[in-house]
Amino acid sequence: MTDETVGIIGAGIVGLAIGREIVRRRPGTRVVVLEKEPGPAAHQTGHNSGVVHAGIYYPPGSLKAELCTRGRLLLREFCAERGIAYDQCGKLVVAVRADEQGRLDDLEKRALANGVPGLRRVGPEGIREIEPHAVGLAALHSPETAITDFPAIAAAFADDIRAAGGEVHYNFEVTGILLEAAGGVRIVAGRRDLIADRVVVCAGLHSDRVAELAGDSTEPRIVPFRGEYMRVRPEKAALVRGMIYPVPDPRYPFLGVHFTRRVDGVVEVGPNAVLAGSREGYTRTDVSLRDLAGIVSWPGTWQMARRHWRTGVKEVLGSLSKRRYMAEATRYVPEIGPADVVRAGSGVRAQALDRDGALVDDFRIHRLGSITAVRNAPSPAATSSLAIAEHVVDQVWSS
Repeated sequence: MTDETVGIIGAGIVGLAIGREIVRRRPGTRVVVLEKEPGPAAHQTGHNSGVVHAGIYYPPGSLKAELCTRGRLLLREFCAERGIAYDQCGKLVVAVRADEQGRLDDLEKRALANGVPGLRRVGPEGIREIEPHAVGLAALHSPETAITDFPAIAAAFADDIRAAGGEVHYNFEVTGILLEAAGGVRIVAGRRDLIADRVVVCAGLHSDRVAELAGDSTEPRIVPFRGEYMRVRPEKAALVRGMIYPVPDPRYPFLGVHFTRRVDGVVEVGPNAVLAGSREGYTRTDVSLRDLAGIVSWPGTWQMARRHWRTGVKEVLGSLSKRRYMAEATRYVPEIGPADVVRAGSGVRAQALDRDGALVDDFRIHRLGSITAVRNAPSPAATSSLAIAEHVVDQVWSS
């Protein structure tokens, strides 16, 4: 038993998973989660495609590879116990051009090294057996890639925290993190101050700013990318059984526009990746002068733009034109074109960017004495959330 207080900043799926892991592993610890929004899963957790990844993409030995593999198994078990939708509808990663097959070879080696269950390579006939309306030269089939309801999972994590005596408080925006002379950490959050023995920062889109309040470095900086979705009209939704993805470009952490069936039966196309005008910029008109200033003042932004401006222009044009947006997607499912989709919702990815312009791809967690900051937790963070929680709790009490 312990009488420590642990403050967790952020009630996305990662912060709530960490809180749940603490109350399960260390009974008697007082866990207090502070969230600036009126409810859980308000940003990245609640605006993603709901995919439970199997570990195809990640460099062997990386934190992503390790934690995605374990996290998927833990998440599947949790959903079964709690009656939360979990559908192993499978995924095809499809090469439609001859010059993509080399990248598909590399991806297959990576996936096999990561132990992706049931992975197999198929040709054109195999593609049609799995997805009758899809086309391609070759594909990797991952039968255990699944879809789920991440906001429902996050809400269940919050319930578990409360059931164990922990607290989850909404509408509390953290504005200060101060080390107390007598020991402990003071978290200043609007009308409430919390004195904690340990603090875990899981602030997602604002992870760098909140970590800096605790004395962490300015690197990496969060640069927001809006991901926009199209929804396939109901009369064409049956043409996609599961998930159909392009072969990703290894230079980017984005997977490219793809087809995804959701647990409610809706089929979406997307997301793209467009630089957003705000960290919470879910539409083109959402602009924050503070966020824009942070983007343009960061040296890494200009390094990134210099390297990838052609891709950036292509993404913007696709955002403005439904025809351009669907130009790539239609290559995989020719029967679904611009007339068969409508604009749907969007999400914002907290893309961590180093000073030299490198797009940070792996999970990045900083330890600052009694404060632990999750500085970068992009996809597959939702899939990996329970495994990330184990990893972070191990770090928090490592000394």
